Amino acid sequence: MLSYLIPFIILILIVVFIHEYGHYYFAKKYGVGITDFSIGFGKEIIGWNDKSGTRWKICWIPLGGYVKFFGDRNVFSQADQEKLIKKYNEEDRKKLFVLKPLYQRVLIVFGGPLANFLLALVIFFSIYTFIGKDFTPAVINEVQKDSPAMIGGLKQDDIILEIDGNKVKSIMDVSKFITMSTADIIDFKIKRSYDELILKIKPNIVLSEDNLGNKVNKRMVGIKLGAYNNEINHVKLGPVKAIYHAGHEVYYVSISSLKYLGAMIFGKADASQLGGPIRIAKISGQVAEFGILAFISMMAYISISLGLVNLFPIPMLDGGHLMFYFFEKILGRPLSQKTQEGFFRIGLFLLLSLMFFTTFNDLKDLGLFK
Repeated sequence: MLSYLIPFIILILIVVFIHEYGHYYFAKKYGVGITDFSIGFGKEIIGWNDKSGTRWKICWIPLGGYVKFFGDRNVFSQADQEKLIKKYNEEDRKKLFVLKPLYQRVLIVFGGPLANFLLALVIFFSIYTFIGKDFTPAVINEVQKDSPAMIGGLKQDDIILEIDGNKVKSIMDVSKFITMSTADIIDFKIKRSYDELILKIKPNIVLSEDNLGNKVNKRMVGIKLGAYNNEINHVKLGPVKAIYHAGHEVYYVSISSLKYLGAMIFGKADASQLGGPIRIAKISGQVAEFGILAFISMMAYISISLGLVNLFPIPMLDGGHLMFYFFEKILGRPLSQKTQEGFFRIGLFLLLSLMFFTTFNDLKDLGLFK
């Protein structure tokens, strides 16, 4: 239990802290008063006040965090502008988030997801610079009999160049691109002797085990890969190449995740793969057993996911606030307090529904439901 719980808590503390610090940084930059900086929700475990009066604290429920601004009615930065103007003097009004120019509020809200993407970028950059990145070409060593690969025309010694338009720069990319593809038919661009061919492969969905031993529905094409001429090409990158490949990885994971989520919504992808805190805790414990590098890599992917989820246009999330600011820009005025509260009720319902669904998947994954 502790082997899962401790890595999970460390993961959440770091990723959530970075997210909330993104909000905090831009808020301080634009002179917004900050009353609370919290990791977690509920009752406070430990906390302290800094010189500016901000209460820094860690709370019992490790499912997120918040930065509460001066004058806000709650942790979701709801506030009534008219009441605030009457309540505070001119000096205090300068610290009110809701009275800041629109572009400053946008940057403060977007700062959280931005910090998550930057964390992932820094992690990937550090790995590629100090540990290295694999560039071993993907060569097919074996094509299984009667497999989708054999039916589609793949052969032994074919070199895989692209999968669904994504360039295969490493043998490690093949499994990733197949797994993240949502297409019924996957396009393989291969090199055979001196020819380049595009073959269409329809993968099988097979209940299998991932590298951590968890049961998952995997897209399988029936090939075994090896290194070209048995030569492993793993190199440390210079700063320019490292930042390029780190940025590409953040971009690819973000776009692929959105595509996969869209496919889930339309029933074209396995919705049981959508997990919540319980599954993250389980996987973080399993990954931690492989060492610090694997754990830090997972942290980068979780950070990207947190950044993406918070950009969804759902009230109560950062994306919901950005949606309100979009309407404010179009209308020339903020949405009424009543309208915002209506949206927040809808957002609460959506988030609770998502939490119920992911928790059910997590418990099913643990074997509590068939």
